[in-house]
Order: sequence, then C-alpha cells, then structure tokens
Amino acid sequence: MIRRIGLLMTGAAFGAAGAVAVADPGALLGNANAASADTYRQLNLFGDVFERVRAQYVEAPDEKALIAAAVNGMLTSLDPHSNYMPPDDFQDMQVQTSGEFGGLGIEVTMENEFIKVVSPIDDTPAFKAGVLAGDLITHLDGEDVMGLSLNEAVDRMRGPVDSKIVITVRREGVADPIEIPITRARIQIQSVKWEIMGDDLGYLRISSFTERTTSGITEGIKRLKAEAGDGGLKGFILDLRNNPGGLLTEAVDVSDSFLDQGEIVSTRGREEDKAQRYSAELGDLVDGLPLIVLINGGSASASEIVAGALQDHKRATIVGTQSFGKGSVQTIIPLGPNGAIRLTTARYYTPSGRSIQARGIDPDIQVIQPLPEELQGKLEARGEASLRGHLVAEDGEEEERAGSLTYVPTERADDEQLKFAISLLHGEEVSEAFPPDPNAGVPN
Repeated sequence: MIRRIGLLMTGAAFGAAGAVAVADPGALLGNANAASADTYRQLNLFGDVFERVRAQYVEAPDEKALIAAAVNGMLTSLDPHSNYMPPDDFQDMQVQTSGEFGGLGIEVTMENEFIKVVSPIDDTPAFKAGVLAGDLITHLDGEDVMGLSLNEAVDRMRGPVDSKIVITVRREGVADPIEIPITRARIQIQSVKWEIMGDDLGYLRISSFTERTTSGITEGIKRLKAEAGDGGLKGFILDLRNNPGGLLTEAVDVSDSFLDQGEIVSTRGREEDKAQRYSAELGDLVDGLPLIVLINGGSASASEIVAGALQDHKRATIVGTQSFGKGSVQTIIPLGPNGAIRLTTARYYTPSGRSIQARGIDPDIQVIQPLPEELQGKLEARGEASLRGHLVAEDGEEEERAGSLTYVPTERADDEQLKFAISLLHGEEVSEAFPPDPNAGVPN
C-alpha cells in the first residue's frame, strides 16, 4: 500500500500503487459467493477475542480503533495494495484524485516497520527539501516510527499549512541518519507539464494520473502546437518516468489521445464473464507525429497501461528502463459512514494480452541513466516483485523480475534518456525500433 502524505491524508492506490476504479458495493456484494456456514462459525473467534480484549486489556481500548485495525489487517494480508480507509482517509483519497491536497508531497509505503519513500512529488516541499525515493523514514520530530502502522505514521505527518516537521531518514550508502526539515504546504498538483525542446519537439511530462490529467494533456498539446508556429513540430516526447500511476480512466483517456482505434487495456478478475475492455476512439491529438515514451523503474500501474498500449499498437517507441510491474486494479468500495475499502479486484492486460504483474514493461530501446559518483552502489532497483505479499505473476509466463532504478537527474544536461529521445527524433540517433511500424502492431 502506498500513501501520499498531506494535510488531508490521501490514499489512492497511486503507483506503485495502482490504477483505481470505484465500484457499486451492492453489485459487488451481490455477485460474491455466499460464505459457508463454517466460515461464519470461524467469525466467532473474532468475537471471542474482541470481547476478551475489550473486557480484560490493561487499559480500556478504543473499540472503533480495534475493529478498524482488524479489518485493515485482513485486507493488508491479501496484497500490498488492499487496505481499509476510515472516513477521513476515504475523503482524503477523493481529494487526492481530484489533483489537490495538503501536506508534504511525499508518497510512502511500509517496509520492515519503517516508512519507505516511494517518490517525492515534483515541486513539493518534500521534493525541494531533498527527500529521495528509497529513503526509509525512521523518526518524525524525533519520535521513532517503529511500531506504528502506516496510517498512524501518516497521521503524525499531518499538520497545518506552514507548520514544520523534521523527518529522519536512513539512506542506503550513507552511514549516519539524515534529518530533513520540511514545511507543510497545500499542494495543487499540476499533473501535466509541457515545453518546446530543440525548437521543434513537444515535451509532455505526466507526474501522476488525476482527474485533471487528460485535460492537461489536451491543453498542453494545444499550446505546444501554437507555440511551434509555422515551423510546426517534428514529434513528441511523453515522459512517464517516476510516475506512480493513478486513475484507470485517466490512463485510458491519455492513451486514447494518441490513438485512433483499437483496445487500450482490458481488466480481468475472478469471473471471466466480468472482463472489461477499454478501446480508443477516433482522434489522435498529435496527428500521427512520431512519439517517444520515457519510462523507468518508477513508472507504475497507470503509467504502464499507457506505455503498454502505445507500445503494442506500435504508436510509440518506448525508451528507458524496465518499469515497476504493478499490473493490478484496486476498486474503491464505499462503506457509507464507515469509510471505504480498497480491494484488488482484477489484473490488467495490454492490448496484446500481456500481464505486466511483477514483470513490468520492457522498453523498445534500453537507455540506462548513469548514476552520479556519490550515488553509485547506493541505490537499489526494486519493483512490484520485491513487495512482500504481492500478487504472483501468472503461471506459464516469464519469471518475475525486479524493476530498475528510478534516478532522473535534475539537470537536463545530465539526462541521458531524454537526450537520447531528442536525438532519435532529430535523426541523430538511429534504431530499428524507431519509428515503429503501425502495421506490425496488434490488430485493431
């Protein structure tokens, strides 16, 4: 489970936490198999233990907290992306997917009783303070996080806008703990950024998939075309590196922005007749111009949906390194006044039928980003396959694989993956994978 830390706690399965759908709880429960009588008898065990704790624990426990912890324990035992959201967390998740929330701008998960940073969000307080993906948060304002649940740690990272917090991190390859002061802020995520590169290339960067992403892509393409003027654009770069994912519907719509037809993604759960397919509609916003998609080990879930769809249809050339490998969909099931649960309900598949669960998307052209000397040997490549309790890759297919590094230089002059994409579009680099042959893609 990955959480975004905010003044309002946010918890959509971003990224390395996932493509998110919202379900009708009545329909889901109506289709579920009835629990056996033996199962209901086993539930008496919970009642017995609950009553013992309630009556005999050394201090009077918070009964609501006990039940919430029990429900969350059941869900988190399934896989890293299923969990219970109390009412406040559910509200915060809705705020996050709207593209606006308050806090540090940091995505975290739990690992070995510490809070692990999945990724700082671009241009947020955590990003500017120097928090790095892979950092393990050990203390919050001097207090040990060991023994806290993820939700409890997140609660302690909340606070009013402009208030300060000091997080202590343990960074691989650095002997001493690092104390990082951060000032909390209300964050409005601009999930899409754009600019002209080399006078004739359109660059689009998506940091996450929120309700504003597709409109941002549409606006960005429109402005890039206008800025290019009479000379026009020779191609586009879509940068999905370190994009942890987000809303499934936005991933579909962004893919559709570059496709005229064909399947984008399908989702399949336990019941084969409940499979869903999402297809493109006529209207490539960039009019068939050459397209390069950048990915790395931090590209997950919704990012992998987009990269997989464009790769399978031979609409884009994928450049970079292997993606994270999160190929599951989490459904948000509201529970009325009791919040909601996030439950893994399906795997998703690219148009050619590939499941990327615990494997990731392989680039058409691998370009490894060199690490600066101070980080060499200190960063570890981790992916979905390294998460405890992850859904295993399906039988009969290739083995599970770890992801790749997530490092992206802040200085463009050092960004070898981006420079390669620019050179490829300008014809200074040549590859059999570029431009791709759309006739060789999956049937439309």
